[in-house]
Amino acid sequence: MGDLGNSTVEFHPKKPGMDRGGQEGDFGVSVDELCSLMELRGAEALQKIQENFTDTETLCHRLKTSPADGLSDNPADLEKRRQVFGMNFIPPKKPKTFLQLVWEALQDVTLIILEIAAIISLGLSFYQPPGGDSEACSNVSAGAEDEGEAEAGWIEGAAILLSVLCVVLVTAFNDWSKEKQFRGLQSRIEQEQRFAVVRNGTVIQIPVAEMVVGDVAQVKYGDLLPADGVLIQGNDLKIDESSLTGESDHVRKSIDKDPMLLSGTHVMEGSGKMVVTAVGVNSQTGIIFTLLGAGEMEEEKKDCKKGKQDGTLENNQNKAKKQDEAVAMEMQPLKSAEGGEVEEKEKKKANVPKKEKSVLQGKLTKLAVQIGKAGLVMSAITVIILMLYFVIETFVIQGRVWLTECTPIYVQYFVKFFIIGVTVLVVAVPEGLPLAVTISLAYSVKKMMKDNNLVRHLDACETMGNATAICSDKTGTLTTNRMTVVQIYILDQHFRDIPTPDQINPRTLELMTTAIAVNCAYTSKIIAADKEGGLPKQVGNKTECALLALVQDLKQDYQAVREQIPEEKLYKVYTFNSVRKSMSTVIQMPDGSFRLYSKGASEILLKKCSFILGRDSDVRAFKPRDKDDMVKKVIEPMACEGLRTICIAYREFPADPMPDWENETDIVSNLTCITVVGIEDPVRPEVPDAIKKCQRAGITVRMVTGDNINTARAIAAKCGIISPGDDFLCMEGKDFNRRIRNEKGEIEQERIDKIWPKLRVLARSSPTDKHTLVKGIIDSTVLEQRQVVAVTGDGTNDGPALKKADVGFAMGIAGTDVAKEASDIILTDDNFSSIVKAVMWGRNVYDSISKFLQFQLTVNVVAVIVAFTGACITQDSPLKAVQMLWVNLIMDTFASLALATEPPTESLLLRKPYGRNNPLISRTMMKNILGHAVYQLIIIFTLLFVGERIFDIDSGRNAPLHSPPSEHYTIIFNTFVLMQLFNEINARKIHGERNVFDGIFSNPIFCSIVLGTFAIQAVIVQFGGKPFSCSPLNVEQWLWCLFVGLGELVWGQVIASVPTHQLKCLKEAGHGPAPDEMMDEDLAEDEDEIDYAERELRRGQILWFRGLNRIQTQMEVVSTFKRSGSFQGAVRRRSSVLSQLHDIRVVKAFRSSLYDGIERPESRNSIHDFQAHPEFIITDSVHNIPLIDETDVDDESERSNHNHVRVALRHPVPHSQPQRPPRSRYPSRPMRQQSLPVTLNCNNNAAESRVYLGSSDNGAPHVSPCPASPLHSLETCL
Repeated sequence: MGDLGNSTVEFHPKKPGMDRGGQEGDFGVSVDELCSLMELRGAEALQKIQENFTDTETLCHRLKTSPADGLSDNPADLEKRRQVFGMNFIPPKKPKTFLQLVWEALQDVTLIILEIAAIISLGLSFYQPPGGDSEACSNVSAGAEDEGEAEAGWIEGAAILLSVLCVVLVTAFNDWSKEKQFRGLQSRIEQEQRFAVVRNGTVIQIPVAEMVVGDVAQVKYGDLLPADGVLIQGNDLKIDESSLTGESDHVRKSIDKDPMLLSGTHVMEGSGKMVVTAVGVNSQTGIIFTLLGAGEMEEEKKDCKKGKQDGTLENNQNKAKKQDEAVAMEMQPLKSAEGGEVEEKEKKKANVPKKEKSVLQGKLTKLAVQIGKAGLVMSAITVIILMLYFVIETFVIQGRVWLTECTPIYVQYFVKFFIIGVTVLVVAVPEGLPLAVTISLAYSVKKMMKDNNLVRHLDACETMGNATAICSDKTGTLTTNRMTVVQIYILDQHFRDIPTPDQINPRTLELMTTAIAVNCAYTSKIIAADKEGGLPKQVGNKTECALLALVQDLKQDYQAVREQIPEEKLYKVYTFNSVRKSMSTVIQMPDGSFRLYSKGASEILLKKCSFILGRDSDVRAFKPRDKDDMVKKVIEPMACEGLRTICIAYREFPADPMPDWENETDIVSNLTCITVVGIEDPVRPEVPDAIKKCQRAGITVRMVTGDNINTARAIAAKCGIISPGDDFLCMEGKDFNRRIRNEKGEIEQERIDKIWPKLRVLARSSPTDKHTLVKGIIDSTVLEQRQVVAVTGDGTNDGPALKKADVGFAMGIAGTDVAKEASDIILTDDNFSSIVKAVMWGRNVYDSISKFLQFQLTVNVVAVIVAFTGACITQDSPLKAVQMLWVNLIMDTFASLALATEPPTESLLLRKPYGRNNPLISRTMMKNILGHAVYQLIIIFTLLFVGERIFDIDSGRNAPLHSPPSEHYTIIFNTFVLMQLFNEINARKIHGERNVFDGIFSNPIFCSIVLGTFAIQAVIVQFGGKPFSCSPLNVEQWLWCLFVGLGELVWGQVIASVPTHQLKCLKEAGHGPAPDEMMDEDLAEDEDEIDYAERELRRGQILWFRGLNRIQTQMEVVSTFKRSGSFQGAVRRRSSVLSQLHDIRVVKAFRSSLYDGIERPESRNSIHDFQAHPEFIITDSVHNIPLIDETDVDDESERSNHNHVRVALRHPVPHSQPQRPPRSRYPSRPMRQQSLPVTLNCNNNAAESRVYLGSSDNGAPHVSPCPASPLHSLETCL
């Protein structure tokens, strides 16, 4: 906390907008005063408020606002506030300009090679050799000097440059539109974020950007605070300030102890009102972002001067920035699309290309690299063969001598060969792959918006296609979230329908009305319907709305009670949370005594009841036997009908002696039960059908709910999650916890593995249980495929489970800001059937990429073989460089557009998920690729070697340099392109379907691209001339070309008739990453991802820092152990280790997926397990085990740390013999280590996980089975 205060004070002068602090306008307080106030906490802040303003009332008065009525809606006043105190908006980083994107696209290696070749070709074509007319050279150039031909030599170079320009512009435009789309998405999320403020005495929701200093805002459980403020009224308010301070404990806020509320922090419990004191760049979040922005600029300038290799500079810079960086990197921005990651991502985008961590990207990168290598080899061989052939032919066979005046002509030949080689490479490398993925994802994301899926992380869309399990909430997702009370048990009577007011004793009715009106959040209310005859609108918590509606049905007025007892007069509030599962409110009666009203889950609250109101409103004892009777006769029957049961109770307290309000257990006990109500939340009509689709698609749906087990089971049966006669488990959170923990209370994966495959309903579960279940399913190795889990959540405490899941869905309507922040996709209609749409789109992305691959690889194989053999046999590629680039454009840009925009069909849900390790190219696809390649090669070689006889035209083979285009080669080029066009239609199906035209008209983009390409091809052939090396063809030749192209469709049917299972020789390609590679892609969840090349540069430097830090930490731990074995020692040890770990953050690269990204189920024994992720820590009331987003900190890690260090001390080993761990490779999923190995490297993650960094040929670090540096072995030897 101190860090933050200091760093902000230090940087004050640089802050934009602060220099106008003196301009107070007519307000009694300046921006500077407010900013310096917001930097203080606790007692200091209270003291400052007393010194400067006496109290918060005066502060409100000086800000010209009323604590009760807020600001007026006067636009002039609001505008003036914006001018004086700033707007609630942090300006985003400037987007890259189109020219910057063009420059980035030009960095492509193949394009650079082509540009160089084209420029050399151009230069040589203009260069007239002095001895060009001599006899000796004219024979070599054989016809190069025909009239008018020499001048045309420049055309080829110019045409290559032109096509490079086309490719660059297309790529840049795609990047630009992607960026634009993302910014649009971000601004949409920003506009959607609204906050409740009081204006003119009424509570209204306004967009966060419109908040001004002086606004009175209502804060409640689950909010992400959008501005800084001072609390003016609060009930049991607890804030998670970890995003600012890194402190994981929730901070209790109250008017008399710590009233300071900061932007970017999360409300974890309670409610209250605050007066806004700082917005936008002047808020704590804004200050940090401003610093980050300034730091970035300086960094970029320094980078330009010194270059990236300067490790010392990097370190010093980081040291200088450490204070605010440590805090700032955790910051959640005020308004952003991707939570705290946006600023970091922006930052990374500026410096290094971001490595996507999705499975598909991993497979594609691997495939692209393999294809690229093959292409490189082929092109190199092509160039070498052509050169050797020329040299041998000219100087050996013809016996010529190298004449200096002929050099330019020879060089021209070599340049021509080089261009042919590059062309082969260009065609071989599938640059279209990233484009296809981008287009496909961007298109899907856009369309998913219409299906109520707001995608926040692009790769979530594709991951969803592989989902094998969905853990869904019940309320609002499977049900309509429109709660109504349908049964009531009151005064010993069970009413199956809502009774009339005269059936209930007036005193009891009044007591119940007050209990409901006062003990529901004042933000929950029923508003009259917009349309006549419509249902009244429920605002706020839906369960509370159901109770308020019950009061209205009983002809009572809850609003009158609230006016009589306003929120300020509530004496004490114990707000609802997932541990309490109840809410209680204390009010002071006119005679000075107190009354507590309580409501909550019936089986929990009834245990705390000692009395109950009898038939005549008399209070009688409520014995355990009566409770059992009530559970059997009232609660269970209600629950079995799928009703949620809520108990309402109260208790009287005397004024003297004053009760101890902090002792909640004593206060909320000995209650008197007033009533138990059954609330119905009907299942959404479309849900059973959606769940059936999921089950048919191989996805298991599990329901995780906080409700009673009988209610949950009844709803699950209605939804179709469970059906009679199935072998499944329904259990409560308590039971689940008991069965997955061993005697020491630690969670064991083996125990979870026995439960989760059959578990369908988890009832009365806490968020901790949800996280445990999700983590257990993901880490499980029971099934050969790793499970891909999607989770839905709406509450603040669902954050850890949403982050842990492969895809987290947050509720757009009922979801809290915290849940949305942690999620990947937001369901704008809170509806389960939208998740099924997401699965469909995800599978469609996968299929689109596969279709594109099938098409592209066929072209690749054919083009490379044709160019290679053609060049070797005829010394000239049948397809010229410019033609190849045109083919590349068809294949890459157009085909990716056409095939990536195929709309999804229901049939996608009829197959099982592909799984993470499934190959991208199945055997069926391989059969199609090779089958079509054979057809095309036969046709092209036939045309190449006997084409001139078939069509009775001149042969185009062995043509001299700069000779005019021949009809022969034009026919080959035309036939090749037309075969690709018809094969594009074949590529629409990848599972061996026969009808390739199925649904072709539902994709207008596809049709227009195929027809458009055909039209351009006709123009190129007829009018392309010299630049495209084309000679116009007559009608007969065109018809033959078309006939051969159409043959592709017929041949496709022939291939489809060959059963795949009989072709055993076919191999699949594009598998998922190997187990050792999965370390990177699968386990680096929230870490910064560093580009391979950059990693390589930094590796040595990182290892040194890492080694030194580790040794330091080890010494610290050992000395602490020596000092003391007592509890104090343990506490000291823990804090010292944490402080060490905090220092380690100095080297930014530590957070790279390379090191910290290795998740540690397998090496529980690492010092890192002490470090808790500050964002989410939940404590469960029963088992006090904190659960953290990534790292599982449990007792075992503590224990193993003791054991390990002792072991290390007991077995001293001489320094000269560093012990190497045994060579081994881990299975694809890390298994939990049960035994504690005696190795010196016990605290070294890299060694423990058997991961060593060597460098492979291509410059990327790879995982090798032996240490690459002695530091690895030595760093932990003490």
